[in-house]
Amino acid sequence: MGELDQVLFHNGFSKVHCEPINQKENNDDQKEESWFEEEIDCDLKWSFALNIVLYRGTSEYQEIALLDTKRFGKVLVIDGKMQSAEVDEFIYHEYLIHPTLLCHPNPKTVFIMGGGEGSVAREALRHESMDKVIIAELEKRDENFDIIVGDLADPVEGGPCYQLYTKSFYENILKSKLNNNGIFVTQVGPAGMFTHKEVFSSIYNTIKQVFKYVLAYTAHVPSFADTWGWVIASDQPLCFEAAKLDKKIAERIDGELLYLNGASFFSSTILNKTITKTLKNETHVYTEVNARFIHGQGVAYRI
Repeated sequence: MGELDQVLFHNGFSKVHCEPINQKENNDDQKEESWFEEEIDCDLKWSFALNIVLYRGTSEYQEIALLDTKRFGKVLVIDGKMQSAEVDEFIYHEYLIHPTLLCHPNPKTVFIMGGGEGSVAREALRHESMDKVIIAELEKRDENFDIIVGDLADPVEGGPCYQLYTKSFYENILKSKLNNNGIFVTQVGPAGMFTHKEVFSSIYNTIKQVFKYVLAYTAHVPSFADTWGWVIASDQPLCFEAAKLDKKIAERIDGELLYLNGASFFSSTILNKTITKTLKNETHVYTEVNARFIHGQGVAYRI
């Protein structure tokens, strides 16, 4: 194995290893392969082979990389964390957007927080009832919406998004922007056996303090190397019967979904014993001064 000879990012971003493969005595037969390494925790990393680094840079708020990988196609990495991968993004985005819109009787307006790569908007616009999809800063909008979607970057210390997972934001800003029968849905980070206590259970409990009806669900996303979590919330009852979901999918969505159907969504709401117990017993409420973070660091933390 060759020596590490290239660093893709520093201060929280992962590294690219350039290692010779198929090593032979003849140097003409020696090849090099680049790998991107993501730090899942202080004692756990995983890596995937690259074709090429398409872009890397740092904005005022985040470190950003766009990579072309051998296994997952093109991927977006923010602050060292995988955000979306070409080959399996449909799992995350179908689960984020469609259950919520199908639960609403007639969704016409959707506001998306985050949503930078456009996949959430793409899925929302597949609904025949849709009149308007907006991606912007919620507090600057002087209108209400049927659906508000949280497709934000994961809350990391020093990152730009953790304030948008707080009780005060949900209570004082977000909820007031929903119509009377409106529904809120958000991604809530890793939800695996060893990761669900990082932010998933806390954000779930925080949303429960603000909305009357709250439902958590999970699915495995291969490129995230973990089970992922989402939460749907409303002050109106949430109804998700498998047969009714399948009927609505056929009637209301343009084209065929690749992952979601009624039975798979119903099963995703049935959490294992350990996670169910954690959600039931969670007391932490997410606030600006008492936040939880997944492993990693944002740009502000390192200034």
